[in-house]
Amino acid sequence: MSPPVIARARSARSNLAFRLLLHRRPDSQKGDYGHVLGIGGSVGFAGAPMLSALAALRSGAGLVTLAVPEEIYFVVASQMLEVMVHPLPATEQGTLGPGSWSALQPLLAKADVIAVGPGLSQQPAAQRFVQKLIAGVDLPIVLDADGINAFAGRSRALLRKARGPVVITPHPGEMARLLGISVDAVQRNRLKTARETAKQLRVTVVLKGHRTVVASPAGETCTNTTGNPGMATAGVGDVLTGIIAALIGQGLSPFEAAKAGVHLHGLSGDLAARRVGQISLIASDLLAALPVAFRRR
Repeated sequence: MSPPVIARARSARSNLAFRLLLHRRPDSQKGDYGHVLGIGGSVGFAGAPMLSALAALRSGAGLVTLAVPEEIYFVVASQMLEVMVHPLPATEQGTLGPGSWSALQPLLAKADVIAVGPGLSQQPAAQRFVQKLIAGVDLPIVLDADGINAFAGRSRALLRKARGPVVITPHPGEMARLLGISVDAVQRNRLKTARETAKQLRVTVVLKGHRTVVASPAGETCTNTTGNPGMATAGVGDVLTGIIAALIGQGLSPFEAAKAGVHLHGLSGDLAARRVGQISLIASDLLAALPVAFRRR
């Protein structure tokens, strides 16, 4: 039995919830639409968390705070007009370090959802930071890129440590590292891999790639029909992380946010490709197309 496609598979209830996000009360204010806390970046990888933060804003988040290692703070802050940027203590390698956890506490107290991983690096100190974050907060967390790599080969640790709902957004290589299997094994049965991982780890899984698969901890699955090969370029996954986090912050469940986010992300890529072509498509083109995607959905 083939899985439902996201473009056609939203239940009446979830479709209604998503539509409600698009109609804002006249007396609303920014606090009504969620505060996303983005955490990531390292020397040489400042762009990834910035793309994620801007995607969260373009996806309706009322507030976005971005916490980055102090070595890249001025680079990031100079580019982010609408995002609140905070420096965290860093290691000599320019990644999040042992002092980052205590410095993050005031920001955690104000957040509704966390997006962690873009540009984080695979330095041991950064990985330990992610593991401490997962075990230390009960907020919804969207875990991407090196946030997922922090649990490579130790997927059960993610199950044991997570206190709140978690969405993981691996590409096939990250999924293979997480599970300790080959990429070929992941790709041979993407639907089964995503579903079993979601059930066993009790997380929402977004297995990226052609026909991205979304799976819930309860075993529900959907595949996506939007998107194109032009999206196989740096930073596109970071945009998806921000979209999903913003939708969770506005009240969707992690699974519904993942389904809607993947659909909108792919639709943005399709709209952008019509304008610039697939070969020239870059991640910031998706940011520019997001407003149109939300109107068309």
